Amino acid sequence: PYLEDFYGDMKKWSFHLQVFFLSKRFRHHQEILKSPASVVQDRSIYEDVDIFAKNLNQQGYMEGRDYENYQELFNIMTQFLSPPDVIVYLQASVPTLLKRISLRGRDYEKTISEEYLNQLNVLYEEWIENFTICPILNVPADDLDFVKRPEHLKLITNKILDKLQGVEKVIFD
Repeated sequence: PYLEDFYGDMKKWSFHLQVFFLSKRFRHHQEILKSPASVVQDRSIYEDVDIFAKNLNQQGYMEGRDYENYQELFNIMTQFLSPPDVIVYLQASVPTLLKRISLRGRDYEKTISEEYLNQLNVLYEEWIENFTICPILNVPADDLDFVKRPEHLKLITNKILDKLQGVEKVIFD
């Protein structure tokens, strides 16, 4: 309920949006842990604190005390979660991200700046380097199109299975 408001006034709504997503991802993670089936989640609870909330803080959209409060909430909540089996990181350049955002056609996303996306990419790279609670499958995604090319989804699915079976270095040709 905050996304459109957030893109209209990032400073005013950043903390509200991040807490909303934190609670939503916490609830989803709990539901996933109860599921007997394999589940793919769009974004994990683990990304937000070190990427999205941190970016908002660094760019002056989230006050320091709000960011510290958010970090504390995150740390308390994640103590009650088991880590995922694997995280799939779809690595894309800013031009690719801007193109995909444009194709989605969401009015409230039209104001997303290149600077904002650049900083997110930097923070994602730092996060990937330091994340240790589960394996990460790094997928170069600039040339992938899961919407128009179903074979790309099959390729990723097979690479995820390789990673889950313990293959340390998964190669994308």
